[in-house]
Amino acid sequence: MGTLRDLQFALQLKIEELRQRDALIDELELELDAKDDLIRRLQGELDRLRLSAPGASAAGQQRASSLRVRRKALLTEPVTLEPKLVLQNPPISHSKSQESQQLIESALAENECMKYRDRDQMRCLADSAYPLTLKQGVSVVQEGDNGTQAYIVEEGKLEASRACQRLHIIEPGMMFEELALIHNHTCSTTVTALVNSRLWVMEGQVFQRIMQRNGLIAITQSLHFLRSVALLCVFPEDVLVKVSDSLEESHYSDGDYIIRNGNPGDKLYILSQGQVKVLEKHSANEESVMVSVLTRGDCFGERGDDVRSMSALAAGDVTCLVIDREVFKKVTGGLDDARKNPSNKARLKADEDGSAFGETSLRSFQVLCNLGEGQYGPTQLVHLKSNSNCKFALKTIRKQAIQSPGQRERILAEKHILMDLQSPFIVRLHCTYKDARCLYMLMEACEGGDLWNLLRERGSLEEDTVRFYAACVLEALSVLHAKDIVHRDLKPENVLLDQRGYAKLTGFGCAKKLGSLHRAWSFCGSVGYQPPEVILHQGHGLSADLWALGMLLYELLNGSPLFSGSEQLKVYTASLKGIDELEFPKTISRSAAHLIKSLCRLNPSERLGQRNGVKDICKHMWFEGFDWEGLQKGTSTPPVIPNVPCVSDHGGSALSPETHTEAAPLDDSGWDVDF
Repeated sequence: MGTLRDLQFALQLKIEELRQRDALIDELELELDAKDDLIRRLQGELDRLRLSAPGASAAGQQRASSLRVRRKALLTEPVTLEPKLVLQNPPISHSKSQESQQLIESALAENECMKYRDRDQMRCLADSAYPLTLKQGVSVVQEGDNGTQAYIVEEGKLEASRACQRLHIIEPGMMFEELALIHNHTCSTTVTALVNSRLWVMEGQVFQRIMQRNGLIAITQSLHFLRSVALLCVFPEDVLVKVSDSLEESHYSDGDYIIRNGNPGDKLYILSQGQVKVLEKHSANEESVMVSVLTRGDCFGERGDDVRSMSALAAGDVTCLVIDREVFKKVTGGLDDARKNPSNKARLKADEDGSAFGETSLRSFQVLCNLGEGQYGPTQLVHLKSNSNCKFALKTIRKQAIQSPGQRERILAEKHILMDLQSPFIVRLHCTYKDARCLYMLMEACEGGDLWNLLRERGSLEEDTVRFYAACVLEALSVLHAKDIVHRDLKPENVLLDQRGYAKLTGFGCAKKLGSLHRAWSFCGSVGYQPPEVILHQGHGLSADLWALGMLLYELLNGSPLFSGSEQLKVYTASLKGIDELEFPKTISRSAAHLIKSLCRLNPSERLGQRNGVKDICKHMWFEGFDWEGLQKGTSTPPVIPNVPCVSDHGGSALSPETHTEAAPLDDSGWDVDF
C-alpha cells in the first residue's frame, strides 16, 4: 500500500508540475502574441517613418534633391454618377459560407490599407467576392499584367515572384494585389499556385462603386435631414450641400449648457438627436423658467443675437450640428458676395488681351525652344513673329495620343476651365488652335521655372520664401474655389514662377467643376498628395486641395515630401493614417507645423479653410504680418528673382509650331469640335 501511495503522490506531483508548465506556456504564448503585435505596430511605424523621413539631415535633403523625380498625376477614367441609379442598384452579392465570409472580412480588417473602411463597407466588399479555383502550377497574376482584381486565399499556398526570383509565400487568410482596389495598375509580381488552391476575387470597379455608393448614401441622408429643418427647407440642393459640409457635430451630456444666457451668440445649432430645454431668465434675481422643449430638426441660436437672451440645456444625451453664423450667412445668403472674396479687392488685374489673338494662327509664332515633354506632346516657348517680346508657352496635344473618351473629356474640361479663369496667380490660357493632327493651347509664359526645380537647386526653402509662395497659391485657390472648381493636383511641379518671381498655379489636367452635390468621384492626382477621401473613393470636394496645400508646405519647408516611396500601396497606407501623431523636424516652426496639421485633418470637414474658405487660412498665425495688399497689387518683392534669358539667348528654330508636328498621325474623328 505504501508503494501505491508513493506512486499516487508522485503522480500528483507530476500533474501539478505539468499544470504549472501549461500555465507557463500559456503565459509565454500571451507574451509572444503581445510581442508579435508590438513588432507589427513598430514595423508599421518604421514603414511610415521611411516614407516620411521628417527628420532628414541637410545632407540627406541634398541627396534627395539630386535624386528628385518629377511626379506624374494618376488619371483614371472620369466618373460621373447618377445618384438615383447608384442607390437603386446595390452591388451584386455572391453566396458563401459563414466561415468564408468571416475569413474574407478578417483578411480585409488585418490589411494595412483596407482596415480604414467601416464595417458596412467591409461586409459589402466581402459579399461581392466570388470564388476562383487554381490548379497547382497555374499563375493567377502575371508580372506586367493590368491589375484590376484583388485576391484572398482560403485554401492552398501560392508563391509571389519577380523576374523569376521568389519573393514570399502567400498562405490562407492572406490578401494580395490590393492596390487594384484603389486603381488599375501594372502588376509587379507573378503569383503562382504551389498546390491546388481556392481564392476569393474582388473586382476593383465593384469596390470603387461600393465606396461611391456609401458616400452618396451619407450625402443623401444628410440632405434628407436638412430638408426636414424648417429654417433650411427653402434652400436648393447645392446650398444644402454647402451647409452640410460646413456643419460640425457636437455632443452633450444631460445637464450640459449648450447656450448660456449672457454669452455672445455666434453659432447656429441644429438638434440632430435628443431633447433640449430652452430656459429664459428675465432678470439676474429671478430663477430661469423653461419656455419650450426642442426635438430633432429644431434650430436654436438662429436669431444670432450678439448676446444670448436665453439658455439651452441638454435633457439627456444630445447631438447637435453646429455652424458659425457668418459661415451660414455666406453659404445661404451671401454666395454672390463670397465669390467676391475680400482678399481679391485690391487684386492685380489679369491680362485682358485675350481678344488680341483672334487674328492669329499657328503661323504667327516662331519656336524659341522646348520647355518640356508632357504626356500628350511637347510644350514650346514661342514668340510672335511680329513682336519678339511677346513670348508664350505653346502646349501641344497629339490627338492620336488621346484614345479614351475619358481622356478627351478631361482635355475639353481643362480648356473650358482655364478659359473661365482670370487671375494673376493662375497661368492664363490665351487661346487655342487645332489642326488635323494636334490641339494647341497658347499659355502665358512663366520663364522662372517651377518650385520643383527650385527645390532641386536649394534642397529646401526658407520659411519667408515658402510663406510668399503659399500666399500666391492661396490667392489662386480662392479664385478656383469661388467657382466651385477643385484643382486636385497641387504640387511643386505645378507652381510656376513668372519673370518677376511671382508664383502662378498651373497643371489643370485633373481640375473639376463640381456639380450640385459638390462631390467628385474620380481617382486622380499625384501619389503622396492625395487626401484619404480620394484614396478611399468616398467622394471629395474642395477640401481635397486643402490637404494638398498642407503637403506642399511640408515639402517646400523640409525639402522632401511627407509621404513618398517606390511602393504606392505603402504611400497610400501612410496617407490614410494621417499626420496628427507625426513629429515634424525642427526645421519646421511650431506655427508652420500647426498650419500643416490643420490643413491635413483626416476628416475633410475639419480642415482649416473648409468652413469659411481661404480667408481662414490667411488669418492663421503663420501668416501674421504678411503683406497681403502688396501681394495683390504686385508691389511686394518676391524672395527669388529669376534669371530670365532674352529672346536672342534662346537661339530659336525659325520654324512655326506646326512644323514640329508634321509626323504626328492624322485624326479627323471630330471629337475635338468644341476645342
